[in-house]
Amino acid sequence: MTDAAPLRVALVGNPNCGKTTLFNQLTGSRQKVANYAGVTVERKTGQLVTPAGRPVVVVDLPGAYSLTATSPDEAVTRDVCRGGYKGEPAPDLLICVVAATNLRLHLRFLLELRQLGRPMLVVLNMMDALHQQGLRVDVPRLQAELGMPVVTTIGTKRGGAADLLAALDAPLPAPAVQAPLTTDGEEDLHAQVRHLLALCVTRERPAAKKLESVLDRWVLHPVWGMLILLVLLFVMFQAVFSWAQPFMDMLEAGMTHLGELVGAALPDGLLRGLIVDGVIAGAGTVIVFLPQILILFLWILALEESGYLPRAAFMLDRLMAVAGLSGRSFIPLLSSFACAVPGIMSTRTIQNPRDRLVTILIAPLMTCSARLPVYALLIGAFVPAHRVAGVFNLQGLVLFGLYALAIVSALIVARVLKRGDSDEHPLLLELPDYRLPSLRSLGLELWQRARIFLSRVGTIIVTLSIILWALSSFPAPPPGATGPAIDWSLAGRIGQLMLPVFQPIGFNWQICVALIPGLAAREVAVSALGTVYSITGAETDTAQSLVPLLSSQWSLATALSLLAWYVYAPQCFSTLAVIRRETGTWRVVLITAAYLFGLAYAAAWLTYHITRFLTG
Repeated sequence: MTDAAPLRVALVGNPNCGKTTLFNQLTGSRQKVANYAGVTVERKTGQLVTPAGRPVVVVDLPGAYSLTATSPDEAVTRDVCRGGYKGEPAPDLLICVVAATNLRLHLRFLLELRQLGRPMLVVLNMMDALHQQGLRVDVPRLQAELGMPVVTTIGTKRGGAADLLAALDAPLPAPAVQAPLTTDGEEDLHAQVRHLLALCVTRERPAAKKLESVLDRWVLHPVWGMLILLVLLFVMFQAVFSWAQPFMDMLEAGMTHLGELVGAALPDGLLRGLIVDGVIAGAGTVIVFLPQILILFLWILALEESGYLPRAAFMLDRLMAVAGLSGRSFIPLLSSFACAVPGIMSTRTIQNPRDRLVTILIAPLMTCSARLPVYALLIGAFVPAHRVAGVFNLQGLVLFGLYALAIVSALIVARVLKRGDSDEHPLLLELPDYRLPSLRSLGLELWQRARIFLSRVGTIIVTLSIILWALSSFPAPPPGATGPAIDWSLAGRIGQLMLPVFQPIGFNWQICVALIPGLAAREVAVSALGTVYSITGAETDTAQSLVPLLSSQWSLATALSLLAWYVYAPQCFSTLAVIRRETGTWRVVLITAAYLFGLAYAAAWLTYHITRFLTG
């Protein structure tokens, strides 16, 4: 190991070149997610050490098709590559990742990058897929023609980046000497690409019938394709309940056992109440839902890595047009199922400003993973785990219905917001090859999500649980007072003050109290309910008994009303903050919060009173 400053490299390339998978293989768990200063374009930064002991910092830049930026994320890539991004040091080396299976498109961007006159290294990725197509690239000839080093990788294979690691130990390559482009620069680049393909790419055997064309006949079919998408989403929500239950039971038993051990070891008093009722009861009721959240992320990541998501966006373009949007809005909206914050950030790929604004406004309607603990708690308490038609889980069906309701509502809101806009925005998308998701890459991404979730539990959720415990415990009831002590506390009084506003939609004061910390993070509402009901003394092992407690104390109308509320409720503060950063105005934030609150209240009111009427 040396004490020299680490080599700073930037991974750059077209979307779908396998750049992020390669980044995950290079850096493993030694990576972090951040935003570029002044903008909310997400980037990953990781560290590695080469076989020779050279420290390297790797930055994964947003995918771009050209240095002539048409969207904010492409502008970031352009400025970083040029070394002119404010607050971001210029990379020592540009690593241009090129998909070997799509050289005609990706070489054009490579040639454009070469005009920058910066040290560059070319990575031909997906070489295994190229060989399967019966093609061969003459790498030495390509290297000579480009005037820069060229290495080959297989991003999805363990050890597939060995040549790249070895190249990073070599001295920095000199910038390629390139004659300036003609006045018709774009045509000149395409001519160069055709020349390179003719010289360096040969066919070793006849091309077999591509699997992509066979699959696309079904996946992109206007009827069967939509059916396939619905089946995939349906199975995903079934899996959230079915696959996660054993792991949830283990976590639940563990948190219950921990509460019992700590409760038995500590004497009665404030410290015992703080740890057992505040920390363990608050955090424990959220941690048990981690398996469901990870399964949801697993499905989304697998669909993304398989190459299916761009096809889903293409197929849904016609449906999105009904709402006045293009299929390009689909991927940010799908990302919002995981979390609205990166979903809103990813709208920077949308070129049309009005489409981007409308997508930002409806992204909070997508059911993020933070709402999943609330849904799972209420569905588990009030929906029996029955089988429908002997196959489907009724709880999964209800969850699927909640997600479907959010999607339909988002399309309706978009249609209203786009009223009067007759502009058509044709959708142009690159459809990548199908590929099996890398288990290593999926594992790293899930580990990152788990770390983010657990860090929220250990910081935001625990902190808010402690604050709520304090509000629920003080002041103490006066001597001779009857009823639970929490009724005399600040939390109890706040809940009673809010009750006149929320009682018409069936909420009790405990729910009113839980809504407040839920503004910081959606899942905190579950921990807040756990803390409040634990302090009431109604149950001792809150993490284990919150479901039967709610089912016995709440009516079905109240439970369904709360579910309807969370379909539309104003998002957490972080979501509102990112809307402010993306739009640059508080006006949009206020409009978003106002219309979401109005929809939530109206939906909860209708649900509560219709359910009461039907159930008597």
